[in-house]
Amino acid sequence: MIELRKINKTYQMGQAAVHALDDVSVSIKDGEFVAVIGPSGSGKSTLMNVIGCLDLADDGEYILNGQHIDDYSERELGVIRNKEIGFIFQQFNLLAKLTAYENVELPLIYQGLGMSERKKRVTESLAKVGLSDRMRHRPNELSGGQQQRVAIARALSTHPTLILADEPTGNLDSKSGIEIMNILVDLHKEGRGIVLITHDEYVAEKATRRLHMLDGRIDKDTGKAGERA
Repeated sequence: MIELRKINKTYQMGQAAVHALDDVSVSIKDGEFVAVIGPSGSGKSTLMNVIGCLDLADDGEYILNGQHIDDYSERELGVIRNKEIGFIFQQFNLLAKLTAYENVELPLIYQGLGMSERKKRVTESLAKVGLSDRMRHRPNELSGGQQQRVAIARALSTHPTLILADEPTGNLDSKSGIEIMNILVDLHKEGRGIVLITHDEYVAEKATRRLHMLDGRIDKDTGKAGERA
């Protein structure tokens, strides 16, 4: 599903050039649950931005579901973000004035789906994360864990081929964090592909494969038992 070949990304910080990604090459198969872990400044957030088509590499090849997307326009990248990747962010990124139902429905409106199909997908997605009874609540009427579940439902509603989760438990208490990780584990068991960005070893342990980043490179690539993936 994902093929990165010799990906490089450099940022100019004043007079200094920071090599956020340094010749990164990795393959991630359909249905894998991969955690990208590393200290601050290791390059994991930049890698997330490239995988999620939120930013382009300076050079190298990125192949997503058989598509070479290195030279895609912003409009073409927007289509991929809307249809092929479901995003879950640390800050939830819900619109405060919209209900849970409306937040989940919004990307489906952008996709141009009809009302009946939108209703079907929204209700199914919210039911999957246990929020059928909170559909008409706004974010300020929900706990942090419930808001993150709405964000997961929003990601699921577009039927993406990949779920990209950026520190999904970072703003949650431990109980809510465990609940969110259990949902992600269940989604993986259903065959969903998940790439999770985290600095938390406990969270990373839930994945079946871990990419450890250091100084812009993948330092280790391990499975759950510590073997090469």
